[in-house]
Amino acid sequence: MYFIINVVGILVVLALAYLFSLNRAKINVKPIIILFILQLAVTWFMLSTTIGGKSITLISDFFLWLINSSMVGVNFVFGNLAPIDSSAFTFFMNVLMPIIFVVTFFDILTYFGILPFIINGIGWFFSKFTRTPRFESFYSIQVMFLGNNEALAVTREQINKMNNTRLLTISMISMSCVSAAMLGGYLQLLDAKYVLTAIPLNAIGALMITSLLNPYTVSKEEDIVYAPSKTEKGNFFDVISNSMLTGGKLALIIAVMLIGFVSLITAANSALGLIHSQLSLENIFAVVFSPLSFLMGVEWSHVFKVAQFMGEKLAANEFIAMTHLKPVLATLNAHTEAVISAFLISFCNFPTIGIILGSIRALFGEERTAFIANNTWRLLFSGILVSSLTAMIIGLFVW
Repeated sequence: MYFIINVVGILVVLALAYLFSLNRAKINVKPIIILFILQLAVTWFMLSTTIGGKSITLISDFFLWLINSSMVGVNFVFGNLAPIDSSAFTFFMNVLMPIIFVVTFFDILTYFGILPFIINGIGWFFSKFTRTPRFESFYSIQVMFLGNNEALAVTREQINKMNNTRLLTISMISMSCVSAAMLGGYLQLLDAKYVLTAIPLNAIGALMITSLLNPYTVSKEEDIVYAPSKTEKGNFFDVISNSMLTGGKLALIIAVMLIGFVSLITAANSALGLIHSQLSLENIFAVVFSPLSFLMGVEWSHVFKVAQFMGEKLAANEFIAMTHLKPVLATLNAHTEAVISAFLISFCNFPTIGIILGSIRALFGEERTAFIANNTWRLLFSGILVSSLTAMIIGLFVW
């Protein structure tokens, strides 16, 4: 029965995207079918094959190596507060501080052209295979590695030449991304197979959902990917020094946001508790998201709890939801763990909307920002649908 509900859930997500489409007449069904089949194939490969399992192990081991290397530096500065053997785990030391080295490492790959080569190669293949516009395909791959504001910044020259319709799609895709710098933290909180399967599914799903919500045709002349002009890269040590500072700022920003949102949620719950002992933000979110949680094929006894985590991610961020989820993972069955873990793997939340609007304002001006701001609900709606679709697709393969 739960499998059938899961299948119905997928159909409901796609139907909602179709129902709220800006132009149903322009929807091209063929690429959407190809993308959906690709989602199923990727999930089957990652979760049901030996090669896929070994790939997950290799990628996970690679990021664990990055984390272990990071912890040597963290331990050097903080000593017993951050033991290398992780005998004393704190979120700030073990999850946020390693971001400094992870950002630096991937910036080194970018400096030597390795990461751009991988992104361009995957983006080119993705576009050819799925028959979606080249830049949108390229961008959906790029945000898998770089995150939203970084991807907007490095592609700003081409986006500047696009109309607002395409900018809206780019903004919606940005809601469903993660970044390589965050993977180490995710892998310490959730099962690697769900984290590493959800990331490519989000990229595929973002193209599917935006193709339904905001369909349009791109002319052959416009169907290009901007190639940045060759400029002086700068001194290698200047680059890595700036990367370390960027990683440090990112870790501190996340820490500040977590402190602020956890404190705000706690204060709000205290105030709501004065009205009724069972009234809290988590329970309010659980009521709102319970129908979606049910459609993921979650057992009835876990529907409310899963919906709470979904609401926490939306209102605050995925790290808060993950830290609350981790202690209860052992109480969940395999399917429930799979779908809620997959749902949490993206930047889809209210703070991300602010980040995207801020980036667009800085890069493209007030007029274009106003257009995206008027479609804020579409960004959030798109992100929720993509996260739900990813969770439901993974849920089909885990029982």
